[in-house]
Amino acid sequence: MNAPQTADMELVRAQGLRVHYGAKCALDDVSFSIPKGRVVGLLGHNGAGKTTLMKALVGLATTQGAISVLGLNPVKDRVQLLQSACYIPDVAILPRWARVQDLITLMSGLHPRFSAQRAQALLKRTSVKGSDKVKTLSKGMVVQAHLALVAAIDAKLMILDEPTLGLDVLSRKAFYEMLIDEWCDGERSVIISTHQVEEIEALLSDVLMLNEGKLVLNMSLQDMDQRFVAFSHDAAAADRMAAAHPLLRYRTGAGPDAHAALFDGEPPPDVQALGQRLRPSLVDLFVALTRKPELDRTQF
Repeated sequence: MNAPQTADMELVRAQGLRVHYGAKCALDDVSFSIPKGRVVGLLGHNGAGKTTLMKALVGLATTQGAISVLGLNPVKDRVQLLQSACYIPDVAILPRWARVQDLITLMSGLHPRFSAQRAQALLKRTSVKGSDKVKTLSKGMVVQAHLALVAAIDAKLMILDEPTLGLDVLSRKAFYEMLIDEWCDGERSVIISTHQVEEIEALLSDVLMLNEGKLVLNMSLQDMDQRFVAFSHDAAAADRMAAAHPLLRYRTGAGPDAHAALFDGEPPPDVQALGQRLRPSLVDLFVALTRKPELDRTQF
């Protein structure tokens, strides 16, 4: 069966997507699209619906609404879809008894779009050798081997659920460098779900942000920088800043005057004059859009 043609279409489109687990609504009227060549951060607190959404994209969740991935229905066309879409769940599991080279041979026989030559080239970027047994590898090495195997599939979409969970900072950095350098080519897209927002912000082109099953942000980082603005200010201006109803008030340091306010859009000129303009971080925006209404980081 031929792989779907994606050159002139969106890789993912969801419209009014809902997923229920009994009485719980895990996804509530979620709509978005992802074109080719994007690196999308999927952000949300635990239980926000991130894993459910990723499972829906690969046909592992029963959904209501409309969903198309690579022009296919993820449930009805799942076999065909998985020829051109890769999913790595939050725990990289490889058979402990196998040697890495055995897994390359196995993948060559199982997946029609897998390249053993590419897998071996990707492994050269890591400390993993083909002769290594999985049971002798550290957790970070297993994750890197897993990525090398998956990235050797000629796919259009990669979906990663907490791919660096439990890894040290050097292993996480190596993982993302390998992903961006060796897989992202302007045609493929990747969706990354992670709590390590600070580490991936520079890699992202777009953000999908979920809160209690609802999509609260669907935007490119370029548009986000134009829409949201923050101002640093001293303690004397705190009340006037608060009166302008920012999305979030927070501290930027330990000093008594290290305060900031985050706004959706430009505040009035007299408010802007109270402080100095800042670029809000993705972490600050995440807190602003997903925190409980009664919480304010200036209280902590």
